Amino acid sequence: MTTKKVVTITLNPALDLTGSLDSLNVGTVSLVKQGSLHAAGKGVNVARVLSDLGAEVTVTGFLGRDNQELFCQLFEQIGAKDEFVRVNGGTRINVKLVEKSGEVSDINFPGVPVDQVAIEQFEENLFRLAETHDYFVMAGSLPKGVSPELCASWIQRLHEKGKKVLFDSSRDALVAGLDANPWLIKPNDEELSDFVGKELTTPEACQEAAMQLADKGIENIVVSMGSDGVMWLNQGKWLRSQPPKMQVVSTVGAGDTLVAGLCWGHMQEMDKPQLLSFATALSALAVSQVGVGVPSFDELETLQKEILFKELN
Repeated sequence: MTTKKVVTITLNPALDLTGSLDSLNVGTVSLVKQGSLHAAGKGVNVARVLSDLGAEVTVTGFLGRDNQELFCQLFEQIGAKDEFVRVNGGTRINVKLVEKSGEVSDINFPGVPVDQVAIEQFEENLFRLAETHDYFVMAGSLPKGVSPELCASWIQRLHEKGKKVLFDSSRDALVAGLDANPWLIKPNDEELSDFVGKELTTPEACQEAAMQLADKGIENIVVSMGSDGVMWLNQGKWLRSQPPKMQVVSTVGAGDTLVAGLCWGHMQEMDKPQLLSFATALSALAVSQVGVGVPSFDELETLQKEILFKELN
């Protein structure tokens, strides 16, 4: 049965200050040609794309009281139900510098600290939502006060309730979460390299590394490899999709867009080839624009027909 209801969890949201410039001059002055400040964080980005696709989205996590206006405006704009727990202080600002070459430098600040009272309120919200929702997207890094083990315990509890948790994180949070039975993970080649402790430079090396994760019983392992496309392991079978060459404007949010596409495809019970080509096309389209969202369904449909698709051994 298809569903439209989904919860996105952003434990450590951010206001993204994005600047476009010719090139970054490290150690001296760099002139930004244009800039924007908008509500973001991986789960928030996923929510935005899912809303564009037609989902009924509930957003939760922790949000600083001092600078919540842009988040409130966004949630209203996309029609998302706001279940964020407010904490004292301001949500962090992350800086993304996009060079003419397409190179992106991320300067990520630590999040607003979270205390035990906020954690208990979040848990109460989360498990109340679990009574009426089956799909949960938990994406991004952890704020001070939320340990990787605590985050993993939430994934495990949702799993035990039969919920489908799409988990997209990195470093210690990813390592802990991998043992908590997430239903789908989407490491990129860099995150996978971190996990196995060596640089993975080919799709074959990524495939081999991902097989180590399959031993943990994770149902869907999706590896995103930028312009090399996407690989998906499910029920012992690998599928790979390859997008056409895109005019890259910014890669910011492309991974989050892929997660949203995978989530929506499963929610709509698309068959595997259709689902992977849809999510890949959505993500490829994302690099041709600034910001996240679905600008044109016609473009998406056209691009989906150009996705190359094959089964791997």
